[in-house]
Amino acid sequence: MQGNLPPEAQEKVEELQDLQETAQQVAQQKQQAEEALSESQAALDALEGIDEDATIYRQAGELLLEADYDGAAENLNEKVSSLEVRVESLEKQEERVRDQFESLQQELQQLLGGGGGAPPGPGGPGAGD
Repeated sequence: MQGNLPPEAQEKVEELQDLQETAQQVAQQKQQAEEALSESQAALDALEGIDEDATIYRQAGELLLEADYDGAAENLNEKVSSLEVRVESLEKQEERVRDQFESLQQELQQLLGGGGGAPPGPGGPGAGD
């Protein structure tokens, strides 16, 4: 079907496909960041529920290393803050991609003659030619 499209419409279809791929990548990154944020918040909540004198460990690859309470709390707070910013940034990026996708869809519909009832521009077809 795409072989029958005018070159400009074909270009828009390709842009839509690229945007769809970008949207999927952003959604996947956002999901990963949300999962990491949830895990970090759970670890921070668990840390806040224990005595500051308790022996705690942090994971470093395959090892567990002893850590001090204040350092662990500071690291987790920084990680949570950083991940919150990352998730917020990805949400904004997701919204921008969605807006671009919708705009491009409308342009493609207008190119293909299904412009939703709006004239193709001021004065209608052929105005100012």
